[in-house]
Amino acid sequence: MRELEQAINGALVFRDAALVALRRRLEANPIDAEQRAAHGFAWVATSVAALHAVLGWLERNGAANPLDGKIARLGFAEIVSQLTGGLPMGQNEIFRPIDLDLSEAAFALREAALGVINGDHAQLRAEVATALGEGQWPSESFHDSDLDAIRDQYRRFTDVEIIPNAQKWHLANELIPDETVRRMAELGTFGVCIPEEFGGLGLSKLVMCLVTEELSRGWIGTGSLGTRSEIAGELIVFGGTAEQKAYWLPLIASGKVLPTAVFTEPDVGSDLGSLQTRAVQDSSGDWVINGAKTWITHASRSDLMTMLTRTLPDAKGYSGLSMLLVPKPRGTASDQFPAEGMAGSEIEVLGYRGMREYSLSFDGLRAPADALLGGEQGQGFKQLMRTFEGARIQTAARAVGVARRALELGLDYALNRKQFGKTIVKFPRVADKLAMSLVDMVLARELTYEAARAKDSGKRCDIEAGMAKLLGARAAWSNADAALQIHGGNGYALEFEISRVLCDARILNIFEGAAEIQAQVIAKGMVGGRN
Repeated sequence: MRELEQAINGALVFRDAALVALRRRLEANPIDAEQRAAHGFAWVATSVAALHAVLGWLERNGAANPLDGKIARLGFAEIVSQLTGGLPMGQNEIFRPIDLDLSEAAFALREAALGVINGDHAQLRAEVATALGEGQWPSESFHDSDLDAIRDQYRRFTDVEIIPNAQKWHLANELIPDETVRRMAELGTFGVCIPEEFGGLGLSKLVMCLVTEELSRGWIGTGSLGTRSEIAGELIVFGGTAEQKAYWLPLIASGKVLPTAVFTEPDVGSDLGSLQTRAVQDSSGDWVINGAKTWITHASRSDLMTMLTRTLPDAKGYSGLSMLLVPKPRGTASDQFPAEGMAGSEIEVLGYRGMREYSLSFDGLRAPADALLGGEQGQGFKQLMRTFEGARIQTAARAVGVARRALELGLDYALNRKQFGKTIVKFPRVADKLAMSLVDMVLARELTYEAARAKDSGKRCDIEAGMAKLLGARAAWSNADAALQIHGGNGYALEFEISRVLCDARILNIFEGAAEIQAQVIAKGMVGGRN
Protein backbone atom coordinates (compact mmCIF):
# COMPACT_ATOMS: atom_id res chain seq x y z
CA MET A 1 0.00 0.00 0.00
CA ARG A 2 2.84 2.40 0.80
CA GLU A 3 4.23 2.08 -2.74
CA LEU A 4 0.79 2.88 -4.19
CA GLU A 5 0.50 5.94 -1.95
CA GLN A 6 3.91 7.15 -3.09
CA ALA A 7 2.86 6.64 -6.69
CA ILE A 8 -0.41 8.54 -6.32
CA ASN A 9 1.39 11.42 -4.62
CA GLY A 10 3.84 11.55 -7.50
CA ALA A 11 0.97 11.37 -10.01
CA LEU A 12 -0.79 14.30 -8.31
CA VAL A 13 2.38 16.37 -8.55
CA PHE A 14 2.66 15.46 -12.23
CA ARG A 15 -0.98 16.41 -12.84
CA ASP A 16 -0.47 19.77 -11.15
CA ALA A 17 2.62 20.44 -13.23
CA ALA A 18 0.59 19.66 -16.36
CA LEU A 19 -2.10 22.09 -15.23
CA VAL A 20 0.45 24.87 -14.72
CA ALA A 21 1.94 24.18 -18.14
CA LEU A 22 -1.49 24.24 -19.80
CA ARG A 23 -2.43 27.51 -18.14
CA ARG A 24 0.82 28.99 -19.43
CA ARG A 25 -0.09 27.87 -22.95
CA LEU A 26 -3.54 29.37 -22.69
CA GLU A 27 -2.16 32.77 -21.76
CA ALA A 28 -1.06 33.06 -25.39
CA ASN A 29 -3.66 31.02 -27.25
CA PRO A 30 -7.37 30.17 -26.93
CA ILE A 31 -8.18 26.66 -25.76
CA ASP A 32 -9.49 25.60 -29.18
CA ALA A 33 -6.07 26.37 -30.67
CA GLU A 34 -4.46 24.24 -27.96
CA GLN A 35 -6.88 21.33 -28.09
CA ARG A 36 -4.22 18.66 -28.15
CA ALA A 37 -2.53 20.03 -25.05
CA ALA A 38 -5.84 20.70 -23.27
CA HIS A 39 -7.33 17.32 -24.05
CA GLY A 40 -4.07 15.59 -23.19
CA PHE A 41 -4.19 17.27 -19.81
CA ALA A 42 -7.79 16.10 -19.38
CA TRP A 43 -6.66 12.52 -19.95
CA VAL A 44 -3.83 13.01 -17.45
CA ALA A 45 -6.25 14.32 -14.83
CA THR A 46 -8.74 11.54 -15.54
CA SER A 47 -6.06 8.86 -15.22
CA VAL A 48 -4.86 10.25 -11.91
CA ALA A 49 -8.45 10.45 -10.63
CA ALA A 50 -8.91 6.78 -11.57
CA LEU A 51 -5.84 5.83 -9.54
CA HIS A 52 -7.21 7.76 -6.57
CA ALA A 53 -10.58 5.99 -6.89
CA VAL A 54 -8.96 2.56 -7.03
CA LEU A 55 -6.78 3.34 -4.01
CA GLY A 56 -9.93 4.27 -2.09
CA TRP A 57 -11.58 1.02 -3.19
CA LEU A 58 -8.56 -0.97 -2.04
CA GLU A 59 -8.52 0.74 1.35
CA ARG A 60 -12.25 0.14 1.89
CA ASN A 61 -11.96 -3.57 1.16
CA GLY A 62 -8.77 -4.28 3.06
CA ALA A 63 -6.83 -7.46 2.33
CA ALA A 64 -9.75 -9.88 2.34
CA ASN A 65 -9.51 -10.50 -1.41
CA PRO A 66 -5.89 -10.94 -2.63
CA LEU A 67 -7.03 -10.30 -6.21
CA ASP A 68 -7.81 -6.67 -5.37
CA GLY A 69 -4.20 -5.80 -4.61
CA LYS A 70 -2.95 -7.40 -7.81
CA ILE A 71 -5.46 -5.46 -9.89
CA ALA A 72 -4.53 -2.20 -8.15
CA ARG A 73 -0.82 -2.80 -8.69
CA LEU A 74 -1.30 -3.57 -12.38
CA GLY A 75 -3.50 -0.51 -12.79
CA PHE A 76 -0.99 1.78 -11.11
CA ALA A 77 1.93 0.39 -13.10
CA GLU A 78 0.09 0.78 -16.40
CA ILE A 79 -1.20 4.30 -15.79
CA VAL A 80 2.10 5.61 -14.46
CA SER A 81 3.83 4.15 -17.50
CA GLN A 82 1.29 5.86 -19.76
CA LEU A 83 1.64 9.19 -17.97
CA THR A 84 5.41 9.14 -18.28
CA GLY A 85 5.63 7.55 -21.72
CA GLY A 86 2.49 7.99 -23.80
CA LEU A 87 -1.17 8.25 -22.88
CA PRO A 88 -3.68 7.11 -25.53
CA MET A 89 -6.41 9.67 -26.24
CA GLY A 90 -7.51 7.57 -29.22
CA GLN A 91 -6.19 4.72 -31.30
CA ASN A 92 -3.83 7.02 -33.22
CA GLU A 93 -3.54 9.95 -30.82
CA ILE A 94 -0.93 9.59 -28.09
CA PHE A 95 -0.30 12.38 -25.59
CA ARG A 96 3.30 12.44 -24.41
CA PRO A 97 4.97 14.51 -21.68
CA ILE A 98 6.88 16.52 -24.29
CA ASP A 99 3.53 17.85 -25.60
CA LEU A 100 3.31 20.02 -22.47
CA ASP A 101 7.04 20.28 -21.78
CA LEU A 102 6.73 17.82 -18.91
CA SER A 103 9.89 15.75 -19.40
CA GLU A 104 11.32 16.68 -16.01
CA ALA A 105 7.98 16.11 -14.27
CA ALA A 106 7.70 12.71 -15.97
CA PHE A 107 11.16 11.75 -14.71
CA ALA A 108 10.18 12.76 -11.17
CA LEU A 109 7.00 10.69 -11.39
CA ARG A 110 8.93 7.62 -12.51
CA GLU A 111 11.28 8.04 -9.57
CA ALA A 112 8.36 8.35 -7.15
CA ALA A 113 6.62 5.32 -8.60
CA LEU A 114 9.55 2.93 -9.07
CA GLY A 115 8.04 0.63 -6.50
CA VAL A 116 5.00 -0.03 -8.70
CA ILE A 117 6.69 0.27 -12.10
CA ASN A 118 9.32 -2.32 -11.23
CA GLY A 119 8.34 -5.91 -10.66
CA ASP A 120 7.24 -9.00 -12.53
CA HIS A 121 4.07 -7.70 -14.13
CA ALA A 122 3.90 -10.63 -16.50
CA GLN A 123 3.56 -12.93 -13.53
CA LEU A 124 0.94 -10.65 -11.97
CA ARG A 125 -1.12 -10.69 -15.16
CA ALA A 126 -0.88 -14.48 -15.30
CA GLU A 127 -2.05 -14.75 -11.69
CA VAL A 128 -5.01 -12.44 -12.34
CA ALA A 129 -6.04 -14.40 -15.44
CA THR A 130 -5.72 -17.67 -13.51
CA ALA A 131 -7.91 -16.31 -10.72
CA LEU A 132 -10.54 -15.28 -13.26
CA GLY A 133 -10.44 -18.74 -14.78
CA GLU A 134 -11.08 -20.21 -11.34
CA GLY A 135 -14.17 -18.05 -10.88
CA GLN A 136 -12.63 -15.38 -8.67
CA TRP A 137 -13.64 -11.74 -9.14
CA PRO A 138 -12.47 -8.56 -7.41
CA SER A 139 -14.44 -7.05 -4.55
CA GLU A 140 -17.60 -5.22 -5.54
CA SER A 141 -19.46 -4.91 -2.24
CA PHE A 142 -20.52 -1.44 -1.18
CA HIS A 143 -20.42 -2.62 2.45
CA ASP A 144 -24.07 -1.63 2.57
CA SER A 145 -26.56 -4.47 2.72
CA ASP A 146 -29.26 -2.53 0.85
CA LEU A 147 -26.98 -1.60 -2.04
CA ASP A 148 -25.57 -5.10 -2.28
CA ALA A 149 -29.09 -6.55 -2.28
CA ILE A 150 -30.12 -4.25 -5.13
CA ARG A 151 -27.12 -5.36 -7.17
CA ASP A 152 -27.93 -9.01 -6.53
CA GLN A 153 -31.55 -8.48 -7.55
CA TYR A 154 -30.66 -6.79 -10.84
CA ARG A 155 -27.89 -9.28 -11.59
CA ARG A 156 -30.34 -12.17 -11.24
CA PHE A 157 -32.87 -10.37 -13.42
CA THR A 158 -30.24 -9.72 -16.07
CA ASP A 159 -28.98 -13.31 -16.03
CA VAL A 160 -32.48 -14.75 -16.39
CA GLU A 161 -34.41 -12.22 -18.45
CA ILE A 162 -31.91 -10.39 -20.63
CA ILE A 163 -28.71 -12.29 -21.40
CA PRO A 164 -30.48 -15.36 -22.88
CA ASN A 165 -32.48 -13.14 -25.26
CA ALA A 166 -30.40 -10.06 -26.05
CA GLN A 167 -28.57 -11.42 -29.09
CA LYS A 168 -31.84 -12.61 -30.63
CA TRP A 169 -33.47 -9.23 -30.04
CA HIS A 170 -30.44 -7.44 -31.48
CA LEU A 171 -30.27 -9.49 -34.67
CA ALA A 172 -33.99 -9.05 -35.29
CA ASN A 173 -33.73 -5.30 -34.51
CA GLU A 174 -36.63 -5.78 -32.11
CA LEU A 175 -37.75 -3.30 -29.51
CA ILE A 176 -37.19 -4.40 -25.93
CA PRO A 177 -40.29 -6.53 -25.39
CA ASP A 178 -43.17 -4.88 -23.53
CA GLU A 179 -43.14 -7.67 -20.96
CA THR A 180 -39.47 -7.00 -20.20
CA VAL A 181 -40.20 -3.29 -19.85
CA ARG A 182 -43.05 -4.14 -17.48
CA ARG A 183 -40.77 -6.33 -15.36
CA MET A 184 -38.17 -3.56 -15.25
CA ALA A 185 -40.85 -1.15 -14.09
CA GLU A 186 -41.88 -3.55 -11.32
CA LEU A 187 -38.30 -3.49 -10.06
CA GLY A 188 -38.47 0.30 -9.85
CA THR A 189 -36.03 0.91 -12.71
CA PHE A 190 -37.72 4.06 -14.00
CA GLY A 191 -38.10 5.77 -10.66
CA VAL A 192 -34.79 5.09 -8.93
CA CYS A 193 -34.00 8.75 -8.27
CA ILE A 194 -37.53 10.18 -8.37
CA PRO A 195 -38.61 11.23 -4.84
CA GLU A 196 -40.85 8.84 -2.93
CA GLU A 197 -43.59 11.48 -2.63
CA PHE A 198 -44.02 11.21 -6.41
CA GLY A 199 -44.01 7.43 -6.57
CA GLY A 200 -40.29 6.88 -7.06
CA LEU A 201 -37.75 5.08 -4.90
CA GLY A 202 -35.98 8.28 -3.85
CA LEU A 203 -32.57 6.60 -4.02
CA SER A 204 -29.11 7.90 -4.88
CA LYS A 205 -27.19 8.28 -8.12
CA LEU A 206 -24.94 5.52 -6.83
CA VAL A 207 -27.92 3.17 -6.87
CA MET A 208 -28.76 4.42 -10.36
CA CYS A 209 -25.23 3.48 -11.40
CA LEU A 210 -25.35 -0.08 -10.13
CA VAL A 211 -28.83 -0.65 -11.64
CA THR A 212 -27.66 0.69 -15.01
CA GLU A 213 -24.41 -1.28 -14.86
CA GLU A 214 -26.13 -4.60 -14.25
CA LEU A 215 -28.80 -4.06 -16.92
CA SER A 216 -26.18 -2.93 -19.44
CA ARG A 217 -24.16 -6.03 -18.72
CA GLY A 218 -27.04 -7.92 -20.28
CA TRP A 219 -27.73 -5.51 -23.12
CA ILE A 220 -26.94 -1.84 -23.47
CA GLY A 221 -30.50 -1.28 -24.68
CA THR A 222 -32.04 -2.36 -21.38
CA GLY A 223 -29.41 -0.44 -19.46
CA SER A 224 -30.16 2.66 -21.49
CA LEU A 225 -33.95 2.55 -21.40
CA GLY A 226 -33.97 4.11 -17.96
CA THR A 227 -31.76 6.99 -19.09
CA ARG A 228 -34.66 8.78 -20.72
CA SER A 229 -36.73 8.42 -17.55
CA GLU A 230 -33.76 9.64 -15.51
CA ILE A 231 -33.35 12.74 -17.71
CA ALA A 232 -37.07 13.54 -17.77
CA GLY A 233 -37.41 12.93 -14.04
CA GLU A 234 -34.49 15.19 -13.20
CA LEU A 235 -35.74 17.93 -15.53
CA ILE A 236 -39.14 17.91 -13.86
CA VAL A 237 -37.93 17.47 -10.27
CA PHE A 238 -35.60 20.47 -10.47
CA GLY A 239 -37.34 22.61 -13.08
CA GLY A 240 -41.01 21.71 -13.14
CA THR A 241 -43.99 23.46 -11.63
CA ALA A 242 -45.82 21.83 -8.73
CA GLU A 243 -48.54 20.74 -11.17
CA GLN A 244 -46.02 19.24 -13.62
CA LYS A 245 -44.32 17.30 -10.82
CA ALA A 246 -47.59 15.96 -9.45
CA TYR A 247 -48.81 14.85 -12.86
CA TRP A 248 -45.76 13.53 -14.71
CA LEU A 249 -43.43 12.11 -12.07
CA PRO A 250 -45.69 9.29 -10.80
CA LEU A 251 -46.37 8.24 -14.39
CA ILE A 252 -42.67 8.17 -15.24
CA ALA A 253 -41.70 6.37 -12.04
CA SER A 254 -44.26 3.62 -12.64
CA GLY A 255 -43.21 3.08 -16.25
CA LYS A 256 -46.70 3.95 -17.49
CA VAL A 257 -45.15 6.88 -19.36
CA LEU A 258 -41.94 6.25 -21.29
CA PRO A 259 -40.18 9.54 -22.10
CA THR A 260 -37.77 10.35 -24.89
CA ALA A 261 -35.18 13.14 -24.99
CA VAL A 262 -35.58 15.35 -28.07
CA PHE A 263 -32.61 17.70 -28.19
CA THR A 264 -30.26 17.06 -31.14
CA GLU A 265 -30.82 18.59 -34.57
CA PRO A 266 -29.31 17.91 -38.01
CA ASP A 267 -25.99 19.73 -38.57
CA VAL A 268 -25.99 21.04 -34.99
CA GLY A 269 -24.52 18.21 -32.89
CA SER A 270 -23.05 19.56 -29.65
CA ASP A 271 -23.64 23.23 -30.60
CA LEU A 272 -27.00 23.49 -28.84
CA GLY A 273 -26.98 27.27 -29.08
CA SER A 274 -27.66 26.91 -32.81
CA LEU A 275 -30.92 24.95 -32.43
CA GLN A 276 -33.61 26.05 -34.88
CA THR A 277 -36.76 24.09 -33.97
CA ARG A 278 -39.36 26.74 -33.09
CA ALA A 279 -42.32 26.71 -30.74
CA VAL A 280 -44.80 29.59 -30.64
CA GLN A 281 -48.05 30.06 -28.76
CA ASP A 282 -51.19 30.59 -30.80
CA SER A 283 -54.30 32.48 -29.75
CA SER A 284 -55.50 29.53 -27.65
CA GLY A 285 -52.25 29.48 -25.66
CA ASP A 286 -51.19 26.09 -27.09
CA TRP A 287 -47.65 25.66 -28.39
CA VAL A 288 -47.17 25.01 -32.12
CA ILE A 289 -43.89 23.33 -33.00
CA ASN A 290 -42.05 23.35 -36.33
CA GLY A 291 -38.60 21.99 -37.14
CA ALA A 292 -36.52 18.82 -37.21
CA LYS A 293 -34.65 16.66 -34.72
CA THR A 294 -32.37 13.69 -35.24
CA TRP A 295 -30.81 10.80 -33.31
CA ILE A 296 -33.86 10.58 -31.11
CA THR A 297 -33.81 7.32 -29.17
CA HIS A 298 -37.04 5.42 -28.52
CA ALA A 299 -39.06 8.10 -30.29
CA SER A 300 -41.88 5.87 -31.51
CA ARG A 301 -42.70 3.82 -28.42
CA SER A 302 -42.70 6.77 -26.06
CA ASP A 303 -45.43 8.88 -24.51
CA LEU A 304 -43.64 12.08 -23.60
CA MET A 305 -41.02 14.19 -25.36
CA THR A 306 -38.76 16.44 -23.35
CA MET A 307 -38.06 18.83 -26.22
CA LEU A 308 -35.57 21.68 -26.41
CA THR A 309 -36.98 24.38 -28.68
CA ARG A 310 -36.46 28.03 -29.55
CA THR A 311 -39.37 30.02 -28.14
CA LEU A 312 -37.68 33.43 -28.08
CA PRO A 313 -36.49 33.92 -31.66
CA ASP A 314 -35.02 37.37 -30.99
CA ALA A 315 -32.83 36.11 -28.15
CA LYS A 316 -29.35 35.03 -29.18
CA GLY A 317 -27.93 31.55 -28.68
CA TYR A 318 -28.86 29.63 -25.56
CA SER A 319 -30.98 32.40 -24.06
CA GLY A 320 -33.77 31.80 -26.57
CA LEU A 321 -34.20 28.13 -25.71
CA SER A 322 -37.00 26.63 -23.64
CA MET A 323 -37.85 23.07 -22.57
CA LEU A 324 -41.29 21.72 -23.41
CA LEU A 325 -42.99 18.61 -22.02
CA VAL A 326 -44.76 17.40 -25.13
CA PRO A 327 -47.18 14.47 -24.74
CA LYS A 328 -47.66 12.17 -27.72
CA PRO A 329 -49.55 8.99 -28.55
CA ARG A 330 -47.43 5.85 -28.44
CA GLY A 331 -46.56 4.52 -31.88
CA THR A 332 -47.42 1.06 -33.16
CA ALA A 333 -45.82 -1.24 -35.71
CA SER A 334 -48.28 -0.09 -38.36
CA ASP A 335 -48.26 3.60 -37.41
CA GLN A 336 -45.06 4.62 -35.68
CA PHE A 337 -45.92 8.32 -35.36
CA PRO A 338 -49.69 8.79 -35.11
CA ALA A 339 -49.51 12.36 -33.76
CA GLU A 340 -50.78 14.97 -36.18
CA GLY A 341 -47.98 17.30 -37.24
CA MET A 342 -45.21 14.79 -36.50
CA ALA A 343 -43.39 12.35 -38.78
CA GLY A 344 -40.32 10.19 -38.40
CA SER A 345 -38.00 7.75 -40.10
CA GLU A 346 -35.74 5.14 -38.55
CA ILE A 347 -31.95 5.50 -38.66
CA GLU A 348 -30.41 2.07 -39.19
CA VAL A 349 -27.52 1.57 -36.77
CA LEU A 350 -24.74 -0.95 -36.09
CA GLY A 351 -25.66 -1.57 -32.47
CA TYR A 352 -27.41 0.08 -29.54
CA ARG A 353 -30.67 -1.44 -30.65
CA GLY A 354 -33.80 -2.24 -28.66
CA MET A 355 -35.19 1.29 -28.70
CA ARG A 356 -34.27 2.40 -32.23
CA GLU A 357 -33.05 5.75 -33.48
CA TYR A 358 -35.14 8.19 -35.50
CA SER A 359 -35.09 11.44 -37.40
CA LEU A 360 -38.19 13.48 -36.62
CA SER A 361 -39.91 16.37 -38.35
CA PHE A 362 -42.54 18.67 -36.89
CA ASP A 363 -45.02 20.62 -38.98
CA GLY A 364 -47.55 22.24 -36.71
CA LEU A 365 -47.27 19.70 -33.87
CA ARG A 366 -49.34 21.01 -30.97
CA ALA A 367 -48.51 20.90 -27.27
CA PRO A 368 -50.72 22.15 -24.41
CA ALA A 369 -50.25 25.61 -22.92
CA ASP A 370 -48.83 24.14 -19.71
CA ALA A 371 -46.10 22.22 -21.57
CA LEU A 372 -43.44 24.85 -20.80
CA LEU A 373 -41.16 23.37 -18.14
CA GLY A 374 -41.32 25.52 -15.05
CA GLY A 375 -43.65 27.96 -16.80
CA GLU A 376 -40.74 30.19 -17.76
CA GLN A 377 -39.22 30.76 -21.20
CA GLY A 378 -35.51 31.01 -21.91
CA GLN A 379 -34.48 28.52 -19.22
CA GLY A 380 -34.23 25.40 -21.40
CA PHE A 381 -30.47 25.27 -21.77
CA LYS A 382 -29.85 25.79 -18.06
CA GLN A 383 -32.44 23.14 -17.23
CA LEU A 384 -30.83 20.68 -19.63
CA MET A 385 -27.29 21.34 -18.40
CA ARG A 386 -28.39 20.36 -14.91
CA THR A 387 -29.23 16.88 -16.18
CA PHE A 388 -26.00 16.34 -18.08
CA GLU A 389 -24.01 15.39 -15.00
CA GLY A 390 -26.38 12.56 -14.08
CA ALA A 391 -26.79 11.43 -17.69
CA ARG A 392 -23.02 11.23 -18.21
CA ILE A 393 -22.50 9.35 -14.96
CA GLN A 394 -25.21 6.93 -16.03
CA THR A 395 -23.54 6.55 -19.42
CA ALA A 396 -20.30 5.71 -17.64
CA ALA A 397 -22.20 3.03 -15.72
CA ARG A 398 -23.52 1.66 -19.00
CA ALA A 399 -19.93 1.48 -20.20
CA VAL A 400 -18.86 -0.43 -17.10
CA GLY A 401 -21.62 -2.99 -17.70
CA VAL A 402 -20.61 -3.41 -21.35
CA ALA A 403 -16.94 -3.71 -20.35
CA ARG A 404 -17.75 -6.45 -17.86
CA ARG A 405 -19.86 -8.41 -20.34
CA ALA A 406 -17.09 -8.24 -22.92
CA LEU A 407 -14.68 -9.63 -20.34
CA GLU A 408 -17.10 -12.40 -19.38
CA LEU A 409 -17.47 -13.44 -23.00
CA GLY A 410 -13.74 -13.34 -23.68
CA LEU A 411 -13.04 -15.35 -20.53
CA ASP A 412 -15.67 -17.98 -21.30
CA TYR A 413 -14.35 -18.45 -24.83
CA ALA A 414 -10.73 -18.63 -23.67
CA LEU A 415 -11.58 -21.30 -21.10
CA ASN A 416 -13.39 -23.50 -23.62
CA ARG A 417 -11.54 -22.97 -26.90
CA LYS A 418 -8.66 -25.38 -27.46
CA GLN A 419 -5.76 -24.85 -29.83
CA PHE A 420 -2.48 -26.76 -30.07
CA GLY A 421 -3.64 -29.16 -27.39
CA LYS A 422 -4.61 -26.71 -24.65
CA THR A 423 -7.21 -24.09 -23.84
CA ILE A 424 -6.20 -20.73 -25.22
CA VAL A 425 -6.39 -19.08 -21.78
CA LYS A 426 -3.02 -20.75 -21.20
CA PHE A 427 -1.37 -18.56 -23.83
CA PRO A 428 0.17 -15.40 -22.32
CA ARG A 429 -1.19 -13.00 -24.97
CA VAL A 430 -4.73 -14.22 -24.26
CA ALA A 431 -4.23 -14.18 -20.48
CA ASP A 432 -2.78 -10.67 -20.70
CA LYS A 433 -5.86 -9.40 -22.54
CA LEU A 434 -8.14 -10.84 -19.87
CA ALA A 435 -6.10 -9.51 -16.96
CA MET A 436 -5.83 -5.98 -18.33
CA SER A 437 -9.49 -5.96 -19.34
CA LEU A 438 -10.33 -6.65 -15.71
CA VAL A 439 -8.00 -3.87 -14.58
CA ASP A 440 -9.57 -1.38 -17.01
CA MET A 441 -13.07 -2.35 -15.91
CA VAL A 442 -12.26 -1.83 -12.23
CA LEU A 443 -10.61 1.53 -12.92
CA ALA A 444 -13.67 2.70 -14.86
CA ARG A 445 -16.11 1.28 -12.32
CA GLU A 446 -14.53 2.91 -9.29
CA LEU A 447 -14.17 6.26 -11.07
CA THR A 448 -17.85 6.07 -12.00
CA TYR A 449 -18.87 5.33 -8.43
CA GLU A 450 -16.81 8.29 -7.22
CA ALA A 451 -18.59 10.56 -9.71
CA ALA A 452 -21.95 9.28 -8.45
CA ARG A 453 -20.92 9.95 -4.84
CA ALA A 454 -19.91 13.48 -5.82
CA LYS A 455 -23.31 14.00 -7.43
CA ASP A 456 -25.08 12.64 -4.37
CA SER A 457 -23.17 15.09 -2.17
CA GLY A 458 -24.88 17.95 -3.96
CA LYS A 459 -21.71 19.50 -5.37
CA ARG A 460 -21.19 20.51 -8.98
CA CYS A 461 -19.59 17.51 -10.66
CA ASP A 462 -19.42 18.13 -14.40
CA ILE A 463 -15.67 17.38 -14.26
CA GLU A 464 -16.13 14.11 -12.37
CA ALA A 465 -18.96 13.07 -14.68
CA GLY A 466 -16.88 13.87 -17.74
CA MET A 467 -13.95 11.87 -16.40
CA ALA A 468 -16.12 8.84 -15.65
CA LYS A 469 -17.64 8.85 -19.11
CA LEU A 470 -14.29 9.46 -20.81
CA LEU A 471 -12.56 6.53 -19.13
CA GLY A 472 -15.60 4.23 -19.11
CA ALA A 473 -16.18 4.55 -22.84
CA ARG A 474 -12.55 3.71 -23.56
CA ALA A 475 -12.67 0.68 -21.26
CA ALA A 476 -15.84 -0.65 -22.90
CA TRP A 477 -14.38 -0.36 -26.40
CA SER A 478 -10.99 -1.75 -25.41
CA ASN A 479 -12.52 -4.72 -23.59
CA ALA A 480 -14.89 -5.49 -26.44
CA ASP A 481 -12.09 -5.32 -28.98
CA ALA A 482 -9.85 -7.55 -26.86
CA ALA A 483 -12.63 -10.09 -26.30
CA LEU A 484 -13.43 -10.23 -30.01
CA GLN A 485 -9.72 -10.81 -30.74
CA ILE A 486 -9.75 -13.71 -28.29
CA HIS A 487 -12.68 -15.16 -30.26
CA GLY A 488 -10.67 -14.89 -33.48
CA GLY A 489 -12.73 -15.34 -36.61
CA ASN A 490 -15.73 -16.51 -34.61
CA GLY A 491 -15.94 -13.10 -32.99
CA TYR A 492 -16.74 -11.60 -36.38
CA ALA A 493 -19.70 -13.93 -36.84
CA LEU A 494 -23.12 -12.53 -35.99
CA GLU A 495 -24.08 -15.66 -34.10
CA PHE A 496 -21.52 -14.86 -31.40
CA GLU A 497 -22.60 -12.37 -28.76
CA ILE A 498 -19.30 -10.51 -28.75
CA SER A 499 -20.07 -9.17 -32.24
CA ARG A 500 -23.02 -7.28 -30.74
CA VAL A 501 -21.10 -6.12 -27.70
CA LEU A 502 -18.42 -4.59 -29.91
CA CYS A 503 -21.03 -2.62 -31.87
CA ASP A 504 -22.74 -1.52 -28.66
CA ALA A 505 -19.46 -0.43 -27.09
CA ARG A 506 -18.59 1.92 -29.93
CA ILE A 507 -21.47 4.32 -29.36
CA LEU A 508 -20.41 5.05 -25.80
CA ASN A 509 -17.62 7.33 -26.97
CA ILE A 510 -20.09 9.44 -28.94
CA PHE A 511 -23.45 9.99 -27.27
CA GLU A 512 -24.10 12.14 -24.19
CA GLY A 513 -21.14 14.24 -25.37
CA ALA A 514 -18.31 12.75 -27.43
CA ALA A 515 -14.93 12.00 -25.86
CA GLU A 516 -13.57 15.25 -27.24
CA ILE A 517 -16.40 17.19 -25.58
CA GLN A 518 -15.72 15.48 -22.25
CA ALA A 519 -12.02 16.33 -22.49
CA GLN A 520 -12.89 19.95 -23.26
CA VAL A 521 -15.23 20.16 -20.25
CA ILE A 522 -12.59 18.67 -17.95
CA ALA A 523 -9.79 20.92 -19.19
CA LYS A 524 -11.87 24.12 -19.10
CA GLY A 525 -13.18 23.35 -15.63
CA MET A 526 -9.79 22.58 -14.12
CA VAL A 527 -8.03 25.49 -15.81
CA GLY A 528 -10.77 27.69 -14.39
CA GLY A 529 -10.02 26.48 -10.89
CA ARG A 530 -12.80 23.92 -10.31
CA ASN A 531 -11.94 20.60 -8.65
